[in-house]
Amino acid sequence: MAKKIGIALGSGSARGWSHIGVIRSLLEAGVKIDIVCGTSIGALVAGSFAAGFLDPLDRWARRLSWSYIIGFMDVMIPRSGLIEGERMTAYFRQNMADPEIEELALPFAAVATDLKTGREIWLRDGSLMDAIRASISLPGIFTPCQRNGQWLVDGGLVNPVPVSLCRSMGADLVIAVNLNSDIMGKSRISRMVDPPIGVRNGDNPKTISKWTAFLNQTVQQGNLTLFRHLFQEQPERVPSVFDVVATSVKIMQDRITRERLASDPPDILVKPKLAHIGLMEFNRAEESIEEGKRAMDLMLPMLRDLLE
Repeated sequence: MAKKIGIALGSGSARGWSHIGVIRSLLEAGVKIDIVCGTSIGALVAGSFAAGFLDPLDRWARRLSWSYIIGFMDVMIPRSGLIEGERMTAYFRQNMADPEIEELALPFAAVATDLKTGREIWLRDGSLMDAIRASISLPGIFTPCQRNGQWLVDGGLVNPVPVSLCRSMGADLVIAVNLNSDIMGKSRISRMVDPPIGVRNGDNPKTISKWTAFLNQTVQQGNLTLFRHLFQEQPERVPSVFDVVATSVKIMQDRITRERLASDPPDILVKPKLAHIGLMEFNRAEESIEEGKRAMDLMLPMLRDLLE
């Protein structure tokens, strides 16, 4: 009997576009994926693959620009997060799909965290986009998601690389992707790289606001000081507010990931090198995707040995 292959896609915010490259590598190698699960950005990519719209997600991610990303942020001072997740999920519902998880072609599940109890929550039914919305709710960045009477936040707080979930779903062989293997102790190049002008997304419909217009103009004029202080980690003597948040998330993810992988080791562990990409640099999908593919390509000989 052929082994059921499951992929467990980990959390890592903007670095998560590399999951697309990992899946591309497996498909090109003729590897049949039977089960998919993910945490945070991993849930978004895993859910997209299970629903059959990985290609549209790939094209959309590669065209992301900062002006487009800003459109998902709250205009007013946010109460519980910079980004209102309902705007993003509404966009995906309108432009891609929102099937019920039970109706997907592949078994899928996402990990979230109960904000009140700290419990790990496995989302395996209901709206796909609602499950993804809950799983990506990084505290301070995305607002929490209310689902079935619970306030849910990012699953990376409790299970950054959901190997245990993948096995519980019936996977005989688990391929796990750890986006956090090289993030601590590495200095990163601070830059804001948009796709070339000819291949960027157009203006987000939500960017018609004074706040967004101001930031968009700031980016176009090259005056990035304010923007970098808000959304990029800076190698400065005194850390900015966002530096503190981003570095704290890195420390948490690194520690929890190490502990969970030690107790629930996968059969194949893929570790893309992504320390140079910041927490919110979603506009660097091209680099992330290619690095994910490169990292998975290196592990294919080991995978073939296990399958034989």
